[in-house]
Amino acid sequence: MILGICGSPRDQATEYVLKEALRMLGEKGFETKFWTVKGNSIDFCAHCDYCLKNKECVLQDDMQELYVLLSEAKGIIFATPVYNGGVSAQIKAIMDRTRALLATDKNVFKGKIGMGIAVGGDRNGGQEFALMQIHSFYIINGMVPVGGSFFGANLGATFWSKDTLDGVKADEEGFRSLKKTVKQFSEYMEKYGQK
Repeated sequence: MILGICGSPRDQATEYVLKEALRMLGEKGFETKFWTVKGNSIDFCAHCDYCLKNKECVLQDDMQELYVLLSEAKGIIFATPVYNGGVSAQIKAIMDRTRALLATDKNVFKGKIGMGIAVGGDRNGGQEFALMQIHSFYIINGMVPVGGSFFGANLGATFWSKDTLDGVKADEEGFRSLKKTVKQFSEYMEKYGQK
């Protein structure tokens, strides 16, 4: 299963492009699951070490559902709006809170395939930096980060929304980067992951 995590608290551009990516992967025969921070409660990690001692997070919120999905997924897609030149606070909170999942199984992410999507209000609004944050999470946790290869999608899919849903729908370059990234991601999933 490929898990797509939408890091936008609004149901706009980021959700739209992530659902498009999952639709493309579904057409290639992959089972996909969409999960969004919107409407879910994700508290911030306090690095209290409770999880290291008790093998569960002291915070009992909607991360509990996401822990199960992250464990089951063979491929993970983080899709984020660009906030202040990086990932959204919600995506960062999810990344930080996976510490509790790793406390129960240090190899839970090892070998999974990871992809990133970043949507910015400007063409050069921090999308690549946001993707680097996502790739760093994947690398630190033993995952295989996948971009869209050279010439336009090096680190993954990047979109210019102009702060509107219509803007992202009209971003031909963004969709070109998404198609390239989905193609490469699906090839890695077929070779190293699981359909």
